[in-house]
Amino acid sequence: MWRMATLIEHILKLTEHRDRDLLELTLSKALIELLPIQRVVIATVLSQNGQKRWIETARLDAGGGGRVADPMRADFQTLTPYADANDRVRCLLGKEPLEIAWAGEDGPRITYFPLYTDTRMEGEGILEVHSGGPLDEESGEIIGYLLGVYRNMYGLLQYSDRDALTGLLNRKSLDDAFYNAVLQELDGVLGEDSAKTALPNGLDQERRHRVPPNYWLGTVTVDHFNVLGDKHGHLIAEEVILLVARILNNTFRTHDLIYRFGGQHFAVLFHCAEESLALGAFERFRANMEKFNFPQVGRVTASSGFTNILVDDSPSTALERCERAVEYAQKNGYNKVCSHPELVRRGLFGETAKVGGVELF
Repeated sequence: MWRMATLIEHILKLTEHRDRDLLELTLSKALIELLPIQRVVIATVLSQNGQKRWIETARLDAGGGGRVADPMRADFQTLTPYADANDRVRCLLGKEPLEIAWAGEDGPRITYFPLYTDTRMEGEGILEVHSGGPLDEESGEIIGYLLGVYRNMYGLLQYSDRDALTGLLNRKSLDDAFYNAVLQELDGVLGEDSAKTALPNGLDQERRHRVPPNYWLGTVTVDHFNVLGDKHGHLIAEEVILLVARILNNTFRTHDLIYRFGGQHFAVLFHCAEESLALGAFERFRANMEKFNFPQVGRVTASSGFTNILVDDSPSTALERCERAVEYAQKNGYNKVCSHPELVRRGLFGETAKVGGVELF
């Protein structure tokens, strides 16, 4: 009876979150606490410039401790190449559990489970359960129950967080991702009462006291979009939006967060080492837009503005700085990328007062 009660408690915890990273961590903790196993690993696939690599987004040990990793902050070149993790790949391709006994028939083993079995879900991922011997039937059932809840919650979040037209993230999903980015890092180790797992559905305001460096937010506006719509009609304008979304996806990395706010307005939240690299990413997007031949329309350009995320920023204050940079780009010829920090350094406008509660678009 106690086990069933504990299982229900963990199911309730899985259904509390609106953050997919917290879902993975909560699933890992549930399995460690409920089953006689040694370790749980959740590994997902990142893609960059046509290459795939594995990142272990969560790893927990039964003896205590573990770590989580933020895909936005990962050094891609140090991650395990996709093909080098043969058993993970076999499980992904087979879409079924895979048990590997690596020290004899009754000895330690790793059992792999695909995180997602619905092809409509984005991404690829594996759940690894490390045990001292074969998993018994009850353990297998518990893993199946919890994975089912995880997949259902993941699917619901994916649906609610997405723009219906483009499939990009929507405006309301920015707040959670933004505040997760500015939370204090966990120093790579999770204790029994990890502060991250204690976060409620909203924000833990007490932990917004230090911003991890090098997070950037940028906004993109399609130039002369209203004129384009008047000239070519609504359906052609929608096709342009879909193609812009595709160019954004092809330009930025798979773990960068790309948003559509409605109409011709987009945004990107990402991590990189310095301002010049952020500028380079938006310049690549600008060039990709400029050289693309939009069917029935021809040449379409976009203007972008970006800013670094500051201590005590809110999504609205950061977006306000981005939009000022976009406005400057459009007033000075369109088809440009402007860095808000650079515009401030040049004295073209000073720092703006932060206005809480401003909702753009």
